[in-house]
Amino acid sequence: MKIMEAVPNVSEGIRSDVIAKIAHAAQTASPHAKLLHVDSNPDANRTVLTLAGTPQGVYKASFEILKQAARLIDMRIQKGAHPRLGATDVCPFIPVRDMTLAEAAEQARLLGQKAAQELSIPIYFYEANASEPERRNLAFLRRGEYESLPHKLQELPPDLGPRTFSDSVAHTGASVIGARNFLIAFNVSLNTQDVRAAKEIAALLREKNGGLPAVKAIGWLMPGYHSAQVSFNLTDYHITGLATVFEACKQQAKKRGLEVTGSELIGLAPEEAFLQAGRFYAPQQEETTELIHIAAMQLGLNKIRPFHKRERILEYRLADVL
Repeated sequence: MKIMEAVPNVSEGIRSDVIAKIAHAAQTASPHAKLLHVDSNPDANRTVLTLAGTPQGVYKASFEILKQAARLIDMRIQKGAHPRLGATDVCPFIPVRDMTLAEAAEQARLLGQKAAQELSIPIYFYEANASEPERRNLAFLRRGEYESLPHKLQELPPDLGPRTFSDSVAHTGASVIGARNFLIAFNVSLNTQDVRAAKEIAALLREKNGGLPAVKAIGWLMPGYHSAQVSFNLTDYHITGLATVFEACKQQAKKRGLEVTGSELIGLAPEEAFLQAGRFYAPQQEETTELIHIAAMQLGLNKIRPFHKRERILEYRLADVL
């Protein structure tokens, strides 16, 4: 059976009632799509939902998320640490089993069409669906964030949907949709609230500045953790994995007289990413359970909030839910 994952990111992490309604919409949209995880952060004012199931089921559930987010989130008053462009900021589709990236891209195209036509949301396609090479990059499309939309819609027109900043678009913002391979969102906390240090480390380690390959990074302040964080996106963990990023962050923190106090995974990640990290720290170890335990301990994944492997490793959640 073909299995596809979707990871819609909505611009709400504070109002639990709104998050619950959006999650309920995802859960009830189709019997062939399951909600695997909901990850909210009030400081980022963002919620990451992870869905998996048949391509058509995930497509239907993702549309319901866009629909509810457009109704319940008013971007004119939304603020938060995480960069964002709209109520549903980004919705990537990921092929998981027995399907290709091209097949996932076709589902993303259908979702973009439906959202533009029925919800009147400006849609930008990215990654495998990008209409131009530079549009593959989410950061390029999101530059200037929601506040840039009045000009962006004219200077960088969306692929589908409205191109004028109407009252409706002011409310919903724009959405970025496309198919991609696995991406791991991974945040590392520092023993300081000086966000400048986190931003400096992020700038040094991100790929586009000559840092680690397949790594994107920003620095931000998480008041709820009393900590500045370096927030990483690992766009190909086979090239640069969790342990490499974590150790590089530790080294840069030490140079500034700081320490890393722990890390957190946002959403889910494949089992192999944890096995890879476990082997980094214990090259002689072969047993899967022990490697995952070593990875979690060495990365400090339990120091910020609890890490439960059956809830955070994609294959385990798929086995439990599907």
